Amino acid sequence: MAHPTEMTFFERFESDILSGKKTITIRDESERDYKVGSVVDVNTLEEGRWFCKLEILSVEPILFGELNDFHAQQENMTLDVLKGVIQDIYPGVEQLYVVSYRLVD
Repeated sequence: MAHPTEMTFFERFESDILSGKKTITIRDESERDYKVGSVVDVNTLEEGRWFCKLEILSVEPILFGELNDFHAQQENMTLDVLKGVIQDIYPGVEQLYVVSYRLVD
């Protein structure tokens, strides 16, 4: 199985990622195959513009209903906002994956 070597984020998350305020991303099943320890190139979803490299620290399954304030803090938003964002991106999806990462200098 090939592991992804790239990850995309909405431009609005770029500054939070670069400042270290956002340390996880929550994705659906199609993006669960990141390899722990690998380094991925990160681009904006809108324009495909590269802006950093991230090291994948963990990939953990989670159900939408299990999301809590700790996840929201790691995303640098409130739990209500986080749940709204996830429902916008992945409507009706219960099985999700928390991808933890760190910025590579």
